[in-house]
Amino acid sequence: MLGIIAGDIAGSPYEGSRKSKKDFPLFGADSRITDDTVLSVATAEAILNGGDYLEYYQEYYNKYPNCGYGGSFKEMAKVNNLRPYDSYGNGSAMRVGPIGWAFDTIEETLKEAQISAECTHSHHEGIKGAKAVAMAMFYARKAHNKDFIINEVARLGYDLKELKDFEVDKFDVSCQGTIPLCMAVFNETDSFEEAIRVAISMGGDADTNAAIVGGIAEAYYGEIPIDIQKGIFERMPEDISNIVMAFVKEFINIEYEKPDVVVRKSVLKYESLGSLFE
Repeated sequence: MLGIIAGDIAGSPYEGSRKSKKDFPLFGADSRITDDTVLSVATAEAILNGGDYLEYYQEYYNKYPNCGYGGSFKEMAKVNNLRPYDSYGNGSAMRVGPIGWAFDTIEETLKEAQISAECTHSHHEGIKGAKAVAMAMFYARKAHNKDFIINEVARLGYDLKELKDFEVDKFDVSCQGTIPLCMAVFNETDSFEEAIRVAISMGGDADTNAAIVGGIAEAYYGEIPIDIQKGIFERMPEDISNIVMAFVKEFINIEYEKPDVVVRKSVLKYESLGSLFE
């Protein structure tokens, strides 16, 4: 769960512009949560409360309306009319991460991933993308090796390539383009931090790619470095932080305690406006 948010925040300043070197600061003045975090937390709260995903996606949009949502999603959400719209965009994949943690079998995980996707992203590729990410996270947290995870995702119908075969700086927000790239990054890196750095360095939809990769990498490698944890919690509004903590304690680590941080004044300002972006 924290891995999704770390990737989103670290990638947020670089969406649409490649960070060619991998030694950049992970968090800076412009690093903030975007729709990847907001809707992932909405998924988490729906699971915690046994609620309807669509209702939570609408509620979270209303609370944080200016966080970089996709065009079709935003047009419907801003008039309180979210519904299925045959999308194969990567929004279904970037918000599904909590489902990869919360269920006990792969069958439950895939079923729930489909439910979470099809309430908006009803195209079969949108549903498949959500299933792929949830599946990868499920098998990663169950300690399967990378070959097994990659092969299982490929069986969903993806042609998974090596990282060298991908075009850098390509802004592809489809599940068809996003899932193979994210799986290649995960497969060819050796730590959580390296995974999100490489995802961001590929350019394009950097925050979403890093959020997806970060979620899978956290499930695979385990606890995230403490400095990255601090960077996450410094940049989350209190209500979102509270849901994240509740979810982590319920489904990941009951003994987890967030690090001591000082929340940035800009976060408090944006929270009071009900928005993270001016």
